[in-house]
Amino acid sequence: MNRMKECNRILAENLVESIRKDYEACGIAAAIIDSKGNTHYEKFWGSADLESEKELNGETIFGLASVTKSFTALAIMQMEEKGLVDLDAPISTYIPEFTNKNQKKVTIRHLMSHCGGFFPLPRILVGQVAESLGLKESEAGDFAYNDAIAAEGVRLVAERLDAQTEERGLNGEPGEYLSYCNDGFGLLSDIIRRHGGEPSYADYLVKHILRPLGMERSFCDFVRPAEDDNAATLYKKVDGVMKGHRDYHDNAFVLNGGGAMKSTLNDLKKYLFMYLNEGRALDGTRILNERGIREMCKPRQPYGAFGSYGYGLSMKQLDDLKVTEHGGSLPGVSSNIAWSYEADAAVIVLCNTSGVPVSLISNALLKAYNGKNPIEKRDVWQETEWSKETLEAAAGTYISGEGTEAELYIREDGRPGVREDGKEKLLIPVSPTSAIIRNKYSDLFIKLIHSQERGIYAVAYGSRLIPKCSD
Repeated sequence: MNRMKECNRILAENLVESIRKDYEACGIAAAIIDSKGNTHYEKFWGSADLESEKELNGETIFGLASVTKSFTALAIMQMEEKGLVDLDAPISTYIPEFTNKNQKKVTIRHLMSHCGGFFPLPRILVGQVAESLGLKESEAGDFAYNDAIAAEGVRLVAERLDAQTEERGLNGEPGEYLSYCNDGFGLLSDIIRRHGGEPSYADYLVKHILRPLGMERSFCDFVRPAEDDNAATLYKKVDGVMKGHRDYHDNAFVLNGGGAMKSTLNDLKKYLFMYLNEGRALDGTRILNERGIREMCKPRQPYGAFGSYGYGLSMKQLDDLKVTEHGGSLPGVSSNIAWSYEADAAVIVLCNTSGVPVSLISNALLKAYNGKNPIEKRDVWQETEWSKETLEAAAGTYISGEGTEAELYIREDGRPGVREDGKEKLLIPVSPTSAIIRNKYSDLFIKLIHSQERGIYAVAYGSRLIPKCSD
């Protein structure tokens, strides 16, 4: 039920304007729907392109980035329903290039919940792989559908995951820790390519999810959005200056299942309607059985301070609402989808600028819809202290294969401090082995990861486990 009061709507929209200004966001599109398909709120800020000032609308194409992972998990659950895959079978059963030689059995379940045991690794990019194969998109066709690129991509991903060892590259046993892993979802998309009965992962999504839902302007293609007059220009900061382009290959992973989807506000309304109705489309078509949807939304791994992760989706508590969601971030892309069965509502927020905290906009709109003050209340933390032994063991540099660098150090007053990519941040210990990093709009939860054999060897930094550099 829509309980949005005018005062709360204004507060939520003021927050959007504040975030737009602070992050120099070009364009933002947002909507709220209910389980009957009614749109209760829709608004557009900014434009699809700064130079032309082209207006946004419900048909404007945005990148989705990691929101794609929900589509990948949905496809795997469809295949499980049909008996095409066993979620508890080793990944090596479906991808023999991954021999699983250096650790215990890694299963489909592990990869769908980011707990295969792998630290973040640098992206293997689709453009680089295509170039190594001597392929040009003008001749070979859109890379999203190219079998040779997918085959070489999965070989490279499987090879480097197989090279990880406890001494270098593994964060623990499969299922022990969540660490967000694009490589894992890349392998899942190749299982879909090989065993889903379609020529490619992209073809599978079109035939079994997008077309049945009526999502006609949604796809994994790289060329199509660049040629579409109603596709958003992608904006990111380069040397402190916001620059735009229409190259949807930018930082694109070679295997599509982690972040290749593009879509529109109107199409995503159909997608979220399906989740609100536990697998049923607007026209009554069954996309996935109810059990499959519930399995996707079941908490399986701790995620952040208080949340959980299921299969390609995360869960959290927002006031009195249980919320299921997923976000995405790529150059020129900030996206978030979320829904609550208690509120009977789903929220979509899309932006064509990098690094914009659109999940906070999603939170504000959902709270306002539910009749609550939309301004984010900071979690109440009991500040504590880290022991001298913990401080000394934790001090050091932690570097992610994706590029994040954090330095934990002992300040002059004897308390822990942190520098993130060289910038000083406020760190507040909240337990003997965890802390928050306070930012303007939200807090980042971190936790020291240790074992008797390895000591403190990593830090859970938001959704990633980042390894400590050896002395």
